[in-house]
Amino acid sequence: MGGNKNLTTAKSAKKDEFYTQLCDIENELRHYTEHFRGKTVFCNCDDPYESNFFKYFALNFNRLGIRKLIATCYEGSPVVDNELTLNSKKPYKIVITEVPDMDGNGAIDLADVKLLIKSRKNILTELHGDGDFRSKECTELLKKADIIVTNPPFSLFREYVAQLVQHNKQFLIIGNQNAITYREIFPLIMKNKIWIGHALSYCAFKVPSHYEEKSNRFWIDETGQKWRSMGNICWFTNLDHPKRHEDLILYKNYNPEEYPKYDNYDAIEVSKTSEIPMDYDGVMGVPITFLDKFNPKQFEIIGKIDSGKIDEYNIANPIVNGKPLYKRLAIRRLH
Repeated sequence: MGGNKNLTTAKSAKKDEFYTQLCDIENELRHYTEHFRGKTVFCNCDDPYESNFFKYFALNFNRLGIRKLIATCYEGSPVVDNELTLNSKKPYKIVITEVPDMDGNGAIDLADVKLLIKSRKNILTELHGDGDFRSKECTELLKKADIIVTNPPFSLFREYVAQLVQHNKQFLIIGNQNAITYREIFPLIMKNKIWIGHALSYCAFKVPSHYEEKSNRFWIDETGQKWRSMGNICWFTNLDHPKRHEDLILYKNYNPEEYPKYDNYDAIEVSKTSEIPMDYDGVMGVPITFLDKFNPKQFEIIGKIDSGKIDEYNIANPIVNGKPLYKRLAIRRLH
């Protein structure tokens, strides 16, 4: 039964292959450069042939001062790429400890990375298993790594984060904003063990040819490549970044007419993060996108306001004057 379960989840993971654009990776990771010096970086959901995460760290290996770069994947990517095409589509791992100027042109680029891989056989090796991030060999690689950076399968996000927490790893990963309120994820956010990265959402991801066409936020470009845009994507991390320490500027004053209370809890409804009152000291329900502006020295998160059972984390239901609202975070101002 365990084998069948692993097979099912592996198939599920292959269904939600979203390939992040290099420009989006660059835009986020530029805020964390000091974290990577002397560290082993592991991209454990990344096809070494196609992954832009692998490309980013390979191209910036020397600038960031990385000690070692490792990438593994389920199997070869179905997304066509023209920059770093290698010879095999089996589950492989790539381990890089240096990126020299292989072609002697005075610059480090993907041509150097490709030459490096071809010239040293021990850099690219076939995995014994299927490359699943939960497999024994991938878990052993994770244990030895310092920072995990990738776009994990959205369908396995809970399980993926649980593994990172279990092994006490630093990480920077992409996920759906709805994961904020997952019962496995929210306690970590509430306790400041996980927070939102610098950028909140993305424009588009490459998806494989078998990806089902959608009625919106989906298109096929002139090369035949399928694209999927999602407006509710964010970075999750436990790496500190400057934005996390910026105060949210508050300008509105509280009045009961504009800020009604929830039907079953003594907290006011604030429909927009920008409209949090500067003079209210009680509990407030705010959109989950508030986390993009969250400074733990300015506010505290005391729970969530969501439909379903009330418990130690879900402190109320989002209902005002009998009208159900979308899920909220319950916060209190500290200063």
